[in-house]
Amino acid sequence: MVSPVTVVKSEGPKLVPFFKSTCVYFVLWLPTSSPSWFSALIKCLPIFCLWAFLLAHGFSFLGEHSSARKILAGLIFSALGDAFLIWQEQGYFVHGLLMFAVTHILYSSAFGMKPINVRAGLAIILVSGLCYILLYPYLSGPFTYLVAVYIALIGFMGWRAIAGVQLTNDLWTWTKLSACLGAVLFMVSDLTIAVNKFCFPVPYSRAIIMATYYAAQMLIALSAVECQDVEVARKRL
Repeated sequence: MVSPVTVVKSEGPKLVPFFKSTCVYFVLWLPTSSPSWFSALIKCLPIFCLWAFLLAHGFSFLGEHSSARKILAGLIFSALGDAFLIWQEQGYFVHGLLMFAVTHILYSSAFGMKPINVRAGLAIILVSGLCYILLYPYLSGPFTYLVAVYIALIGFMGWRAIAGVQLTNDLWTWTKLSACLGAVLFMVSDLTIAVNKFCFPVPYSRAIIMATYYAAQMLIALSAVECQDVEVARKRL
């Protein structure tokens, strides 16, 4: 198993553009009330840098590891979703929702179906159900079922990421923990979006949403780095 210190030394330099572009987003803090292609570019730039991070490992790496390809594809759909959400007040919120739904399907596939981890699945079902119960009174029209489907998809993605963390045996890897933390942060980000949009204003919602979102995407991208080790571990189950 590769140690986290080794990972930081080897992968840290490749993530410098991501950290810089994230800082640019928070420093500029462009108003959401005036959507533009420039604000869309600034918002998507950290995700573009994560594309470059995965591509920096070489096309042969992506060709050999389907998990890495699926995560890259998920990042591409995430950027599309980010762009649509820039214009959410102009009627593109559902478009963004659909792009991120595809992202969660791709991430779920990348994380795989082994191990099952029933307890983690039941916990996610409980949390997802509680989230929908919280949101349901505030939903109307198509959002009543669109939000339900989206919660199911992101919950499934979270389950597959959490299920991979097995601290009690030698199949544990830092990549699995990275995927798990990334998935949890993604769920926190999207729950904040939903509560802020449908229920009531959340203080500092934009900062919470974007900080957890960028951290989530970075951690999920990092989880693809040792796809080979992960896939070998799955075959042993």
